[in-house]
Amino acid sequence: MVISGTRVIYSAEEKDVTVKLSNVGKSPVLIQSWIDDGDPQAKPENINVPFILTPPINRVDAGKGQTLRLSYTGTALPTDKESVFWLNVLEIPAKKALRADESALQMAFRSRIKLFFRPAGLSGNANEAAKRLNWSATAGGIKAFNPTPYFVSLVSLKANGKEIEGQMIAPQSALEFKGLGTVAGKNIGVEFVNDHGAIHQFETRVK
Repeated sequence: MVISGTRVIYSAEEKDVTVKLSNVGKSPVLIQSWIDDGDPQAKPENINVPFILTPPINRVDAGKGQTLRLSYTGTALPTDKESVFWLNVLEIPAKKALRADESALQMAFRSRIKLFFRPAGLSGNANEAAKRLNWSATAGGIKAFNPTPYFVSLVSLKANGKEIEGQMIAPQSALEFKGLGTVAGKNIGVEFVNDHGAIHQFETRVK
């Protein structure tokens, strides 16, 4: 199964949002879909999120597609910054008939992508939020402060000939990274993901 995109942006002005699934395999599959609030181990029946997702379970034949529809229930969420949830898609393959002397291992695969709920009227541009991060050197590495109302998903950071993996920084929050060595007063390379799932890079100076 292929999901059309690496993230879902749900703007508060929208009545609902759709996500396209495509079965590019040669066999039918059973799909179970649900949304969680950050705990990947939580069971779907125990999760309480402000969204309705339909259909929760469906069969998708080979070469066919399925559209998931997400609807916001109106439950109170912050209006001055984004909220993040996760869309899960569990792919269960069809069981094949086996001879008495055959054995097989059957595996189910789960994809999990970010779902951002974006309130109306937020200041700034979500695709430029990464460039507004404030960077400062710390005793153990480097700290990034996100002054924007948007989540910033960093792919990697580069400095001093080294590269480390990035992380997601929540709105109005700071995160420390280690492993780049001394970076005070130097430029660092930053890679981030925008709303469309594209990776962009730029350089910025550390205070």
